[in-house]
Parts: sequence; C-alpha cells; structure tokens
Amino acid sequence: MEKEVQNNTLTKAKGIGSVKIADDVVAKIAALAALEIDGVSAMAGNYTSETIEKVGPMNLQKSSKIFLNNGKVRVDMSILMDYSYNIPATSKKVQDKVKNSIESMTGLEVTDVNVRIAGITMPE
Repeated sequence: MEKEVQNNTLTKAKGIGSVKIADDVVAKIAALAALEIDGVSAMAGNYTSETIEKVGPMNLQKSSKIFLNNGKVRVDMSILMDYSYNIPATSKKVQDKVKNSIESMTGLEVTDVNVRIAGITMPE
C-alpha cells in the first residue's frame, strides 16, 4: 500500500482506488477522543462536549494541529482540565486515547501526541 502526502491530505493507494484523509479529519478525531477522558473539560477555545452536542463539531479541529510526514502523524493539542485532576495521569490517558482513536479509525501511525494544558476549569 503506497502512502503519499499532498495538500494537507494523506493518500493511501488501494487496489481499486485511493483514499484521501484530510488533516482536519484527523484533528477532529483527536479532539473528540480527548474530550472523552474524565478530567478534560474542554479543548482550548472552550469547545466542550456540551457545546459540540448543541452546535456540532464544526471548528473543533482548530484546537489540534496535525503534522503528516510519510504516513506518520504528530498531534499537538491544547486542552483545559477540570480542577483536582492529576495532570500527568490525565494527560497520559489523553495521549493513549488520541493515539488509539486515530490509528484505529484511519490506519495511520501516530508517532507523537503532545498535550498542552492551556488552563484549569474551576467548579461552579
């Protein structure tokens, strides 16, 4: 299977055609996966799971940056965490969930998931 990166998309050649995956799609997968982890209150830019349910995941990919290089993916993302959660443990869960989600949904190899804690959300 041949992999080729062009214009922010990854092309995977198959026997009967090709599949092109835009980096915005990978970014949405990463953001949605991160929001599934307990302790992650929102993506940077205040995209919460409640906001996504109301308005849809239109600009969710803006909180994650995707870098494609020879069929390998590096993810840089910024999240907001709930107060009182362990930052290293929660970040590790985010990294594992994002990596597994991208690899299982796209077949791409994820080399790095870099998580930046952009803030802490205080309870109301």
